[in-house]
Amino acid sequence: MKKYNFNAGPSILPQEVIEQTANAVKDFQGEGLSILEISHRAKYFQPVMDEAEALMKELLGVPEGYRVLFLGGGASMQFCMLPFNMLEKKAAYLNTGVWSKKAIKEAKGFGEVVEVAASTNSIPSDYEIPQDVDYFHITTNNTIYGTEISDAKLQQIYAKKGNVALIADMSSDILSRPIDVSQYDIIYGGAQKNLAPAGVTFVIVKEACLGKVSRYIPTMLNYQTHIDGGSMFNTPPVLPIYTALLTLRWLKANGGLEWIEKRNKEKADLLYKCLDESKLFTPTVMETEDRSRMNICFVFKPGYEDLQDDFFKFATAKGMVGIKGHRLVGGFRASCYNAMDIEGVQALVDCIKEYEAMH
Repeated sequence: MKKYNFNAGPSILPQEVIEQTANAVKDFQGEGLSILEISHRAKYFQPVMDEAEALMKELLGVPEGYRVLFLGGGASMQFCMLPFNMLEKKAAYLNTGVWSKKAIKEAKGFGEVVEVAASTNSIPSDYEIPQDVDYFHITTNNTIYGTEISDAKLQQIYAKKGNVALIADMSSDILSRPIDVSQYDIIYGGAQKNLAPAGVTFVIVKEACLGKVSRYIPTMLNYQTHIDGGSMFNTPPVLPIYTALLTLRWLKANGGLEWIEKRNKEKADLLYKCLDESKLFTPTVMETEDRSRMNICFVFKPGYEDLQDDFFKFATAKGMVGIKGHRLVGGFRASCYNAMDIEGVQALVDCIKEYEAMH
């Protein structure tokens, strides 16, 4: 039976990327060594790092004056690394869920934090960005509640921010659509959604925004350290970076961000249409503009809640993997990251409709 991987992360990767990674584990580039055992200082790994940075810049249209870093620690490390480097007195945050709250908690250890607005089931837009803050932080996609900041609402943020530095956690929607990187000072995220296996974190940083805080920054937590070291100040996560490179090659070969955005929209539209028309299920996010294309969350309508365990067993038997909702919200969640194809989403739609026909 074919399995369809809807896990929220670590998550699905392109099949060819998995196969190429497996081959490199056995023999990396004909060197007679596994990528698991090569030195990051070896002459044949530096080109991997260089190409991965170059492709991130190419695909995202990263302007001059920015660097792409590949670090450890996950986005959770960035929650404190960011204010360590950027927060001198005061920062503003848009609170759109669990990950925003975690970032806010860490920032409060470095200075005053202004929460401009808060919501979990929608993306707020009726707020102002204070002009006296060191930066404004957003989380562009929320895996737990299934909301995403739309292109239109991103444009509103760009217009509001003035000269304030904009920071974004893009862990779960990076490379899923074109973005205007020039509007941001730092973009960061864990790569285990759309880019690589767990273990590597990407940071896109505008060099001119650094060096403005008065505190001492520990060497390992200083962005400048990793810029100067080319992401190799300490041993980087070699295997995940190589897999990230393969994913970037796959994305470029298939048409880049314009291609993947079109595919992601088709997948999301297909599943949301099914849920909107369903007699049993309903999406958790009712405002269509705020619905995530990456993480589609849904629950049973009132009166059908007792069917939850039964549907989960039914869907699992049909090959659906990872559709149980986050423990904080329950229900179901289909994570439709870049590597999920339309066939997988159609299989889930067919599963939902078959179950409905039985009730």
